[in-house]
Amino acid sequence: MTKDYDFIVIGGGSAGYNAARKALEFSPKVAVVDGADEPGGLCILRGCMPSKTLIYTGEILHHAKNGAMFGLEIPRAAADMKRVAERKRRIISEFASYRVDGLTSGDFDFHRQMARFRDTHSIELADGTVLNGRKFLISTGSQVSWPSIPGLDRVPLWTSDDVLDLDFLPESVLVFGGGIVACELAQYLSRIGSQVVQIQRSSHIVKDFPESASRELETAFHDEGIELFTGTNLKEVRKSEKGVAAVFEHNGEIVTREAAYGFNALGRIAQTDSLGLEAAGVKLRENGQIETNGYQQSSNPDIYAAGDCAGPYEIVHIAIQQGELAAQHAFGSKVAPMSYDLLLQVLFTDPQIALVGKTEKDLAESGRNFIAASYPFDDHGKSILMEAKYGYVKVIASIPDGRLLGAEIVGKDAGELIHSLSTAIALNASVHDLLKAPWYHPTLSEIITYPLEEIAEKLQQ
Repeated sequence: MTKDYDFIVIGGGSAGYNAARKALEFSPKVAVVDGADEPGGLCILRGCMPSKTLIYTGEILHHAKNGAMFGLEIPRAAADMKRVAERKRRIISEFASYRVDGLTSGDFDFHRQMARFRDTHSIELADGTVLNGRKFLISTGSQVSWPSIPGLDRVPLWTSDDVLDLDFLPESVLVFGGGIVACELAQYLSRIGSQVVQIQRSSHIVKDFPESASRELETAFHDEGIELFTGTNLKEVRKSEKGVAAVFEHNGEIVTREAAYGFNALGRIAQTDSLGLEAAGVKLRENGQIETNGYQQSSNPDIYAAGDCAGPYEIVHIAIQQGELAAQHAFGSKVAPMSYDLLLQVLFTDPQIALVGKTEKDLAESGRNFIAASYPFDDHGKSILMEAKYGYVKVIASIPDGRLLGAEIVGKDAGELIHSLSTAIALNASVHDLLKAPWYHPTLSEIITYPLEEIAEKLQQ
């Protein structure tokens, strides 16, 4: 059997689903191909939504366990992990059902099968059906990476999928890695009651974030009882009498740590190995992601890629933007290429880390003339009364006009607070513009006014 389409999407996650919806504005001959056991994509099923559901549960438990600092007597606070898991499943099933309804609504053809390229303009499904496409979008996401570390592939280790499905409280866990997934879930495990040892190769966790932000988070992790090792060289992972052992070099010494379970959070890689990309003329970067230009076209201009399999950022709203832009470009619309000048990133640890726009490092490297000011949460009224004293707000503006170029917030609800600054940057607003707005007292948002006022005063000097 052979079918012809104008636009075929391989992968029904956030990038692919939204690209298909956008493509329908140009043609009814659109198809989505997804052979996953559960369609819907990483974010809904095994990423953003389940992790944030559990992280918020851990936050509530953390506050309950530390009620004494608020003058509260809470005799016992503990996680009923079966009920925690059941609540997570119930919430995620609702999100997943909504996505499945969208995929199976009939607006476009939905093929529940795996696919492989036969040539530059056709794919073959698992049942032998051939789909011919004028244009394609690859949005197959990512999978867990298993680096070449002695023993890593011989010891039963959890992935993030396993941690998100836990229905019991693990006594102790070794967490390998220091990226976003590693840090968010290491803190979650610690807060529900596990003894956590986290081992990171780089000198700081979340190494792609500003060092000042990483240091603040490291302080919080140490204060909460996570045994954190950074700047390590992992020598071996092996089974032990306790469960799992890690041998690593740290500060010139060989260190061994054991735990009942191990969690591989050493990153993710593009999921493209079964697609037959060679037959389609699609090239990969050295990191395994599909090489794309600003319009998300691969080395084959009729095949686009979006989301985790393309990068450069594994963020849902960016994946959606990439997918929609690819669909528009595929049908000849005049669109601007992808730009990451307004890059918005959030890490859902406590304290949260949120960044938008350019960092001081970016601007210094580009030779841009700028001014920055920051203010700490431990000197702000609302955060003090909330016992939310970790972190700071930093605002970066241009000289001499004070137009906002970037911002960092490390602290309570940073992921919510950052949006007032991302909006300002998108609208080319200045610190003077923002100071015209009312800022209610006492609120967490009010802390943003302090660096704004400092920059405004310095610009007038």
